[in-house]
Amino acid sequence: MVVIDREDIGSWLHGPQFSVPEDYWPGKNLGLPESGPGSTAPLWRRLLGLCFDWGMSYVIALFLFAGHELAILAVFAVQHFVLVSTLGTTVGHRVFGIEVRRFDGSAPGFRAGFLRTVLLCLVIPALIFNVDRRGFHDVAGRTVIVRR
Repeated sequence: MVVIDREDIGSWLHGPQFSVPEDYWPGKNLGLPESGPGSTAPLWRRLLGLCFDWGMSYVIALFLFAGHELAILAVFAVQHFVLVSTLGTTVGHRVFGIEVRRFDGSAPGFRAGFLRTVLLCLVIPALIFNVDRRGFHDVAGRTVIVRR
């Protein structure tokens, strides 16, 4: 009789186990530098930029739509789509020194900007990251957020 115990299957609390080479840095597989301009943006800058943009959207929706919850999301989505698609940066991104770029260095464009915005507004895809600090919305849009 074969007995399977917890050690054989692991625990879901540990998450997936993988190893990263010692000389690896986020963005190395993408051809990005380890630090400085053009390197992958740290998660704290991304989060603060998102909070700044959300707060700005809240204030705009407060004045224009009496702070309705869906209006806040709509204002956020519109400003994110327009600014990221055309300039590659939102106001929050600019304040915290980061920008969204394709791998060739150009702004994402409307297709990638739309896809990123939809996935970002769904929240969960943006919380799933890989070793290169790219959320699912970045992977799907074929973009990366880098330091300016």
